[in-house]
Amino acid sequence: MQTSLRGIARKAKQDSKYRFGNLYGMLNKQALYLAWLDINKKAATGVDKETAKEFEKNLEANLEALVEELKSKRYKARLVKRVNIPKGEGKTRPLGLTALRDKIVQRATARILEAIYEQDFLKCSYGYRPGKRAQEAVRDLSGELMRKYNYVVEADIRDYFNTIDHNWLIKMLELRIKDTALIRLIKKWLKAGVLDTDGRVINPETGCPQGSVISPILANIYLHYVVDLWFEKIVKPRSSGDSNICRFADDFVCAFQNKDEAMRFYCVLGKRLGKFGLKLAEEKTKVIKFSRFNMQESTSFDFLGFEFRWKQSRKGKSFVGKRTSRSKLRKSLKAFTQWCKDNRNKRIRRIIEMLNAKFRGYFNYYGVIGNSEGLCDFYGAALHILYKWMNRRSQKKSYTGDEFSAMIKRYGLITPRITEVPKNQIRWEECFV
Repeated sequence: MQTSLRGIARKAKQDSKYRFGNLYGMLNKQALYLAWLDINKKAATGVDKETAKEFEKNLEANLEALVEELKSKRYKARLVKRVNIPKGEGKTRPLGLTALRDKIVQRATARILEAIYEQDFLKCSYGYRPGKRAQEAVRDLSGELMRKYNYVVEADIRDYFNTIDHNWLIKMLELRIKDTALIRLIKKWLKAGVLDTDGRVINPETGCPQGSVISPILANIYLHYVVDLWFEKIVKPRSSGDSNICRFADDFVCAFQNKDEAMRFYCVLGKRLGKFGLKLAEEKTKVIKFSRFNMQESTSFDFLGFEFRWKQSRKGKSFVGKRTSRSKLRKSLKAFTQWCKDNRNKRIRRIIEMLNAKFRGYFNYYGVIGNSEGLCDFYGAALHILYKWMNRRSQKKSYTGDEFSAMIKRYGLITPRITEVPKNQIRWEECFV
């Protein structure tokens, strides 16, 4: 972190009501260079089709030109290119691809906002934050549910990134930022036109393009005020029993000890979100009985791709079990089938290399303690699919079962493994830091 950002973070932590000025001037050449190092150089291009490779050829001159645009207030946000990616069940999710130069300035600005708001964000917020991973949210939630909670409110916000109210967001930012130049810069990104897939230019009145570099921190700031602080300062003090919230981006789960308080929260949640222009996805929002004392009646719920359910250990002790949710497992296997179709004619060594990369990513996400069964379910089904499509490389059957097993062993296909490290266990390499 830059020395100036450390100072901002220190001041933000010391005084929760301090309003920062002179932030726009921090968008200098050094800040933009550090932002350049941060951004993904392999990401898809924006409307100007400028690639990172082209930008890097004249890096010094390009960064200086960008700094001059900002200093002279001539900087203009470019159009955001919209693409639709498959979401499953025939649905798509719109993503916004920003131009490379906008990404650099947005990343530099996001670093400033992170320095301020990382001191304000509550422990219940996990999504899109430095050092916060989905596995940490899953682990902390399961540990929290082992306490006195009996009911869970599972909530989801409909089309969240496209319904963020610009006026409310600016008011929230102004609680911590008095630099009008920086606020004006953020407004430019919020109001930037969107080039739709059919060639039309849409001028958004609400929302923050999902996929842009600045949107994660802005989305977190919005829900920090709308949900997190409200739950911490209003809902919790008015609850006679224990209550807790765990939020990852726009998905959140709230646990309550008493049924009436869970129902009351469920009833007022929609009104609270509606005040800020948001709407609950009613089909995904419900109250669930989740108690260790009536495991036969208790149901399960899904969060971040995991299914949570009360179980009993061999010694008869109750615990919250986690496994890959059935819907996510089906989607993963469907995507894996399509991948096998598209890549089955590549060289065997290359196929195994690509498979190992895919499996590593899957195990790193779903390899939490207690989910070995879920990993084995996916791995076994994936090998069955692979065996089927490898035998369709030619007219003749390529492998028997034994030959296939010998082949994947010879080329070094990795096997499932739990990647989560227990909270109280120190990694070996950390001893030398």
